[in-house]
Amino acid sequence: MLLPLLMAIAESDVQSLSDAVDAARMRATVERLAAFPTRNTLSPGLTEAAEWVAAEFRRIPGVEVELMKYTLPKGRRVPEDKEVVQVVAVLPGRTSRRILVGGHLDSLNLEVEPVTGRAPGANDDASGVALTLEMARVLATKKWDNTFVFVAFSGEEQGLNGSRALATRAKTEGWALDAVLNNDTVGSSKNKAGQEDRERVRVFSEEYDPTPPSETRPAHNSRELARFIEFNVRGKVKAPTGKPFGVKLVFRRDRFGRGGDHTPFVEAGFDGVRFIEVHEEYTRQHSPDDLPEFMDWEYLAAVARTNLVSMVALGNAAPAPTDVTVVRDQSHHTTIRWKPAPGAQSVVYWRETTSPVWQGSFSVGEANEYVVKGINKDDHVFAVGSVGGIPAIAR
Repeated sequence: MLLPLLMAIAESDVQSLSDAVDAARMRATVERLAAFPTRNTLSPGLTEAAEWVAAEFRRIPGVEVELMKYTLPKGRRVPEDKEVVQVVAVLPGRTSRRILVGGHLDSLNLEVEPVTGRAPGANDDASGVALTLEMARVLATKKWDNTFVFVAFSGEEQGLNGSRALATRAKTEGWALDAVLNNDTVGSSKNKAGQEDRERVRVFSEEYDPTPPSETRPAHNSRELARFIEFNVRGKVKAPTGKPFGVKLVFRRDRFGRGGDHTPFVEAGFDGVRFIEVHEEYTRQHSPDDLPEFMDWEYLAAVARTNLVSMVALGNAAPAPTDVTVVRDQSHHTTIRWKPAPGAQSVVYWRETTSPVWQGSFSVGEANEYVVKGINKDDHVFAVGSVGGIPAIAR
């Protein structure tokens, strides 16, 4: 029998936290950020906006706030080296393992002079910063096993510089960073071409590389993070239309010719994905028309709740199991073995080889072996995860 996926906290708690997400509060954040003349990383407006965001984080009980300084290097859209800031806020948990959510604070208008020209950047990406602040406000109302990190990146429009600086720091300092959820342009549900989707958000992720990791190519499991988010959110979030809100998985690092703040973390060996609306309007990116009035606040709230239910699961998850293997016998059933973290409860996942998403799961308690009855190893892919954690593929 297919058993329901166990949650690390009660479903009623997940629902109450989801209900606490406030579209009006996020709208107020976006409108405040869009009111700065510009938040271009080269401008004084970026520092002013970062100080405002940091002050908002400081109003949340238990959250530790840092205005992180780094050097924006001379290069594309940067005439000379410049010291800049971004906001890093931490909600400490009982362990040092971390889950990061963020959006980029800086804005860009390619039609004007970068330091003084108007660049409202409402959807790109005050929407992601507003979502990040909202996650901190809601998650800080409970205690968690794992630590949450909330980031308003800068330097994104000049080449992902802020996220690269933080990813380098995370690797140097040995962060146990389980997941990076990057939210960039997540507040509009339609474009001028007449396309509209209020019931899904895209999640981009790149494929696991099975070759042995090296210093220049660390291992990561970003695709399984994306699959976990899609599986975990099913039936837990309602769209503005009243129907279930879901995840459209896109198996690419990012859009053609574009990039996002998850990528430097993936390149450093951490699991990272990008959330972005389904139908972008390109004339409202990097232009004076990126304004709050073109956004869909209830859609933004649904994307926020999708992040939230994923973070709730990850927030109390034990470390992932290791040595997950398929027993290579000839049988109508499939035996999976693994080494769980001490005291961890596990979930076995399965899908057909042609399915992009997990099709089912079995909650198996503190076992280290499970026989999947009637599902053969030749036609299916299996994985095992700690309850609420990212699954590890059985190989």
